Amino acid sequence: MSSTFWPTLEHWSVAIPLQTPHVRLDCLAETGFVSLKKAPFNVDPSEWENLEYMDWKSGGDTNFAPLASADGQLDCRGFWDKGKTDKDALWTSNAELTPTLRKYVDSIGANFGRVRIIKLQPQDHDAAIRNIHRDDNNRFNPDNEGWVVRTWLELTDSPNSYMLLMDNGPDGLPDLSTERRVPLSQGARFVVDTQRLWHVVVHNHDFPRYALITSLESGTALNNFIAAEKA
Repeated sequence: MSSTFWPTLEHWSVAIPLQTPHVRLDCLAETGFVSLKKAPFNVDPSEWENLEYMDWKSGGDTNFAPLASADGQLDCRGFWDKGKTDKDALWTSNAELTPTLRKYVDSIGANFGRVRIIKLQPQDHDAAIRNIHRDDNNRFNPDNEGWVVRTWLELTDSPNSYMLLMDNGPDGLPDLSTERRVPLSQGARFVVDTQRLWHVVVHNHDFPRYALITSLESGTALNNFIAAEKA
């Protein structure tokens, strides 16, 4: 690795719980992610170009357009700020402009939390690794309910870019030997346990990358969706 940066034990992600009694999916047990088949539908660019974006930084120089939030407002903050876990979301005004994406999320059938479109500016590996992190998806999530994971749908075509994933080493920091790279061509879809895996996108292009990110509750509905759509 050429970058001199590497997370330390002081990184905020280290404190996020890994071992909990929540219901989890067997298909994510081994690697923490699963690739799905390319989306069988097209999305008109107006469904991501004409939205209201928030200046919200996560994983790089990013902006987000919330399609579903804790209370239906255009808000990128964690659901815990409203006393909720990342489930039972309400559609925002942006969702009225995204009929294809809204239909897709509904078709999964699982309880969903935040639904957002990310706009990520270009960043090479060295810049990206400075933003590698784990997500706090399950704060306030009752122990007897489903573990919240995230799924991606790539809206723009970025074949030279990839989602960089790493599992945890014994010290709780990213284990370089577990590195995996998920290509980000248009229509690519994948599910990631982002509370478990360290992740960030390396975007090796000269244009912004857009993708739909959805928080989903683990359970029968999500398991059936993955089984039907697995690559």
